[in-house]
Amino acid sequence: MPELPEVETTRRGIARALTGRRVDAFVVRERRLRWPIAAEIEAKLCGTVVRGVGRRAKYILLEFDAGTVIVHLGMSGSLRILEVAAPPRPHDHWDLCLADGAILRFHDPRRFGSLHWTESDPALHPLLARLAPEPLSDAFDGAYLHRATRKRRVAIKHLIMNSQLVVGVGNIYASEALFRAGLSPHRAAGRLSRAQVDALVQAIRDVLAEAIGIGGTTLRDYVNAAGLPGYFRQRLNVYERTAEPCRRCGTPIKHRQQGQRSTYWCPRCQRG
Repeated sequence: MPELPEVETTRRGIARALTGRRVDAFVVRERRLRWPIAAEIEAKLCGTVVRGVGRRAKYILLEFDAGTVIVHLGMSGSLRILEVAAPPRPHDHWDLCLADGAILRFHDPRRFGSLHWTESDPALHPLLARLAPEPLSDAFDGAYLHRATRKRRVAIKHLIMNSQLVVGVGNIYASEALFRAGLSPHRAAGRLSRAQVDALVQAIRDVLAEAIGIGGTTLRDYVNAAGLPGYFRQRLNVYERTAEPCRRCGTPIKHRQQGQRSTYWCPRCQRG
């Protein structure tokens, strides 16, 4: 599933092509995504101008004068900027057609993505209203995370992947941040010291910013708005490196199912 760096990379890529452009048409080939695409959206978008492209957690926000389109990529979705003459492939479910001849095309083989229209403040939409702070915002700091971990027995990896605590820290980046902070993914959150929490917050910020800087991580399906993969995979220290030597100390990387997710860690470097 695309995580925050992949979604932010996509947002940046499409923002340059969309902002200030007029929409000529919105073409829907398949309405049956995770939730059905509303029938009235074609009329809402035709003739409007894209005022901006934002992001909240893993949702991309296409901003218009009359409202906002909220897009989620799901598990296998991607948004690409193409020429209008580009023939649709299987699983190309909708096109936002611009007056200058370009199109924004949504591709999603598993159809777990979604598209919603709201004429209210998007922050109040049911999908967004209860989301936690962004990990790269000032609201997510050591003091905040330290308060959230007190008296918590849950493993720290589970806690930082909880979208009610902080949004956008998925499995890849949680594993990588814990490695950088020298913390075991199995450690009870409430046992972390303030210094360890501060280190983890900084590691989360660093790994996300670094991944955004080189276009995210492509493991299977993800491509950016230009159709290119993300290159952060080459910098992964632990994720999907079972039995390979740790890049720091040479100890074989371990793997275990933690909850319903795969967890990777170095037993020597992550003793905290």
